Amino acid sequence: MRALFERSGLRRLWAMIVKELWAVLRDPKSRIVLFVPPLMQLFIFTFATTLDVKNVDVGLLDRSSGAHSTELVQRISGSPNFRQVVRLRSFDELQEAIDNQRVIAAIVIDQDFDRDLARHQPTTIGVVLDGRRSNAAQIVAGYLTRIAGQMGADTLPRAAADGQGGSEVINWYNPALDYIWFTLPSLVAIITSVAGLAITSQSVARERELGTFDQLMVSPLRIHEILIGKMVPPFIIGMINGSVYLVVAPLIFGVPFTGSLLLFFLSLATYLLALIGLGMLVSAASQTQQQAFLGVFLVTTPLILLSGYAAPIDNMPGWLQVVTFLDPARYFLVIVQGLFLKAMPAGAVFHQLWPLVLIAIATLSASAWLFRARME
Repeated sequence: MRALFERSGLRRLWAMIVKELWAVLRDPKSRIVLFVPPLMQLFIFTFATTLDVKNVDVGLLDRSSGAHSTELVQRISGSPNFRQVVRLRSFDELQEAIDNQRVIAAIVIDQDFDRDLARHQPTTIGVVLDGRRSNAAQIVAGYLTRIAGQMGADTLPRAAADGQGGSEVINWYNPALDYIWFTLPSLVAIITSVAGLAITSQSVARERELGTFDQLMVSPLRIHEILIGKMVPPFIIGMINGSVYLVVAPLIFGVPFTGSLLLFFLSLATYLLALIGLGMLVSAASQTQQQAFLGVFLVTTPLILLSGYAAPIDNMPGWLQVVTFLDPARYFLVIVQGLFLKAMPAGAVFHQLWPLVLIAIATLSASAWLFRARME
């Protein structure tokens, strides 16, 4: 058995894997850097990357000063999304408050507001938004519209009963609209991407910088054995970090995992192989670790921005949507969100997984070709 082990080359491969693992894990500080910062990033970014708008100030120009306008102001003040309602006395003060970013929005209540409501007639309020913060301003406008609509339904119940307003909203997969339920599964893909690319990209560049790359060239190791040995450590570390995220999400953040564990780890393994192929391409093309670091930055930024995490892919231009089909994070993001929140069935997972397999094959093949060309 031992002779077969040696004859088949498994002993050389095992020695290469142990050597690479030892190079990555021998320094205690390196071990901490590989596992602690990704976990810290998960905790910090889960709360930081949110589109919820809270603790903002809104202005108020009340030209009615009646009971109904006072009730509307009290409802706005009582909302947990707003910190303070700033009283304004004129349109000049309103303009100054918006220009100086004292408020993100200003509410204008017309002088006929209370009179119209007393006559059971529909009325409107004006909202001036700070267009420099367009996303946050639109969300604040939604908050104000919802508050005003609820007050209108309470004040004019007959109109609501006649079918002039009102709706029933059911939120599937995230009933409370908790943004963490969307953010955390996405961060599993994003942080895994950054860590996987960073570790892999340093492998060959580190050999060149330390002067040991020539030793690999004259060693009895074959090219595929060197490549596999360099790919195994980041693969193992990525699987460990992914497993930790899978445990942390439901236990600490309360984000349910409703899908299949087998499909999750299968998808994670395929995604890591695609990332490792990209990282090896960067590493094989770099002469120093500094070049590898800059190369990873060049790859990571479009990988994240084109994945659909920062902005929906449907909102991108048509030609850019075509480019996103080459982004492995695009597919893994859909898989991990589906497995966490809606128990994505195997058929839907494999529909996203087969492009990921093709990307992994392409990147691994390209990195092997470039590595062989550099060794020759």
